[in-house]
Amino acid sequence: MGGKMDKGIGSVKEQAGKLTDNERLESEGKAQKIKGQIKEGAENVKDVWKGARDGVKN
Repeated sequence: MGGKMDKGIGSVKEQAGKLTDNERLESEGKAQKIKGQIKEGAENVKDVWKGARDGVKN
């Protein structure tokens, strides 16, 4: 799953947990959102390194 998808699903879970007063579901949602943010950050770092590598080749 991509970072954006994890963040989206995490948000839905978090809101569902809040609405149903389900602390476990809310926590799972928060954790999944953080996981998505980490994935997006890693993807951004990978893109930066790829750009830097390509710049050195030229």
